[in-house]
Amino acid sequence: MDKKCKLNGSGDTDEPPGGRAGGSQNKRGCAPRTTRSGSRGLFYLAAASLPLREAPQKKGAATPCHGKHSKPPRLTAKLPLLMFAQMSDREWLWIAGECYLVGFALGTWSLFRRGAGREGGRPSTALVYGIIAAGYLLQLLGLYLRGRAVGGCPLGNTFELFQFTAWSATTFYLVVGVSFRSSILGYFTACLSAVLTLSSLAIPAWDAVRRANLFGGNPWIEFHAALAIFSYGAFALLTLTALMLLLRDHSLKHKHLGGWFSFLPSLIELDQISRRLLGTGTAIMTASLLVGTVYWVSAPETVNLAKLMATLGVWAAYSVTLGLRAKERLISRRFAWVCIAVFALALLALGPVDSSRHALPPPTKAPAAPATPQAREAPLAPALKTTPAKGGTL
Repeated sequence: MDKKCKLNGSGDTDEPPGGRAGGSQNKRGCAPRTTRSGSRGLFYLAAASLPLREAPQKKGAATPCHGKHSKPPRLTAKLPLLMFAQMSDREWLWIAGECYLVGFALGTWSLFRRGAGREGGRPSTALVYGIIAAGYLLQLLGLYLRGRAVGGCPLGNTFELFQFTAWSATTFYLVVGVSFRSSILGYFTACLSAVLTLSSLAIPAWDAVRRANLFGGNPWIEFHAALAIFSYGAFALLTLTALMLLLRDHSLKHKHLGGWFSFLPSLIELDQISRRLLGTGTAIMTASLLVGTVYWVSAPETVNLAKLMATLGVWAAYSVTLGLRAKERLISRRFAWVCIAVFALALLALGPVDSSRHALPPPTKAPAAPATPQAREAPLAPALKTTPAKGGTL
């Protein structure tokens, strides 16, 4: 063998094993040798020719996305929307009640700061108004979902009556509060709405039975009932202004003009608010009775006597109060006490109105058809909590 080939025994050549293409010797005429680096290259080529195997994945692990342009699904942005879409009407009403409670707590904290003589104790009218407006919209959404579930205006049980009354009172505040810019009126409204909303939610027995198709598909009866309960919202806000009038009268007689008494409007403003609310509530209840009369004349057998007498009694009491106030025979303290007493009687009148719905006869059951083999094997459906109302009776 050539001496040069022996000197090049390290085998580190730039040629691949076997020389150039078509030759069995390298450029020095030496026979090719299998070197250490050549064996490593053969090993790499053999390993590259083997099929690749994916590593085993653990159970529950996410599968990797293959492909150049594949992207993971964006579910995080849709999760809040899916969560809100699956919320029930009671959950929305709970949030609305908490908004009212926050507004009431904010007003109470401001009153205590004002009573302690600290600066900046007056609550922000815009802030209180915004919190109550947020609760109002959430309560409206909850009542809308309940109305879709029962197929009409949600007035079928005590829970729904309280919720609708709180929503009506808040509606009147959002209109009256802008006109008079009274933050203390928002404070009392938040207190009333929080009590009515949260107390009705905290008593499951008031919402144990839900009546579907309460008004029998009759729009006149549904409109009559909605107007009647909506007038209760005006009367509830009238009771709050009457209470504020008593507090202002007490502060003037005992010369307590500082502290949280300074939040109260003047007697003239409170008297104007009270007269407008009394007139508005009485007019709405009068319209409710006129709408109901249109249907009752055509179908007198559907009229519940106890419910009719209770409604007429409430309407007569407020009408007499309005007439006496217009003639200035009821003013100041006496007017305030009469408004509070009449509203207490109006709340008691809701008992006969609600019991008239319970007095409906149960629907007659059709004879059951013989069960088929498929029906025997089918699982039993859960019992519904809604009971259909009959006809157009309230």
